[in-house]
Amino acid sequence: MRSWQRIALAMFAVGWGANQFTPLLIAYRDELGMSVQTRAFLFGVYAAGLVPALLVGGAASDRWGRRAVVLPFVALSPLATVLLIVEHDSVAGLAVGRLLAGACSGVVFSAATAWVSELSETGAGPRRAAIALSAGFGAGPFVTGLVGQWAPRPLETPYLPHVVLGLVALVLMARVPGPRPEGVVLRPLIGVPDVTRGRRFLLVVAPSAPWVFGCAALSIAYLPGEIGGSQSGALAFVGVLSGLTLGCGVAVQGVARRLDDRRPLLAGQVGLLAALVGASIGVLALVTDVRWLLLLGAPILGGAYGCVLVSGLRETERLSHPDERGATVAVFYALTYLGFALPYLLGAFGGGVPALVGAIGAIALSLVVVSVAGRRPLAASRV
Repeated sequence: MRSWQRIALAMFAVGWGANQFTPLLIAYRDELGMSVQTRAFLFGVYAAGLVPALLVGGAASDRWGRRAVVLPFVALSPLATVLLIVEHDSVAGLAVGRLLAGACSGVVFSAATAWVSELSETGAGPRRAAIALSAGFGAGPFVTGLVGQWAPRPLETPYLPHVVLGLVALVLMARVPGPRPEGVVLRPLIGVPDVTRGRRFLLVVAPSAPWVFGCAALSIAYLPGEIGGSQSGALAFVGVLSGLTLGCGVAVQGVARRLDDRRPLLAGQVGLLAALVGASIGVLALVTDVRWLLLLGAPILGGAYGCVLVSGLRETERLSHPDERGATVAVFYALTYLGFALPYLLGAFGGGVPALVGAIGAIALSLVVVSVAGRRPLAASRV
């Protein structure tokens, strides 16, 4: 196994641990009578650990090297899952486990993405990192949803595959050498690179980034909860929906890379168009109250997620200086994770069809901004 593949496997394992919790929210409701507010808190506390870790982890890996930063948090990822098992009936214990999972994700996603890029041939790194991450995101909830639906002890058993996977990934990754950076990077750990405050980043990368996970959250977290009718097999349905959404996000990334090779930002524009189509199917599902329509919109929203992710990562790589790549990627990922707030934002506006139509309008606005701003040559945008 090549070095980059070992790091990609670690990203896959941490990505699995990041998203495995989502379909089990229904199990916590059914087994423990957990309220909507408590489940929303446990879902959101993950981001409280993730976003700061994204920003600090990328910068720390620029300073001290990728391996020194990534390895400890790959080791902590299965420990976070063990906490979810042991503290399965404690809100405080689950919150600590979710917070730790978020911190692991933040550090590994930013620093390991930069590491995979450095171990890969030019241009291949972002796609490889994105595929590994997306595959983990999709496989985790798919497996836990199915296991939780039919296995005994649904609040504990579904987490066991990740513990095993995390330990295997740790052993394999431990053999990858990670030399310290040739030069000492003295930029503060808390802060963002100058390029992320530039016109190109703010008008091309930032407007589209939240729709990476916004599309995924729309498909797997928002729309299933808005559909009425029979809830038989709901946990398995969300697991399958998650796997389909995020699995298609993986499958489309090869196409996304070819689109980006043809013209920078083309993949992102195609992704935003797909998001418009997928969200429109979601409107139809809500109007007709037919949850099976979500299976039609899931691959389209997944394709949108994959295209916008690859486009954003490649544009970030083009803009960033090698000494700041980890920190710049971290800022991009932090922006993508804003998309996980979309279900709560839509709920704050009353939910249902009107809120979803508002989201469609926001996607269309992002597409216009990215398309217009992206016409300016990259070299000119750096000035």
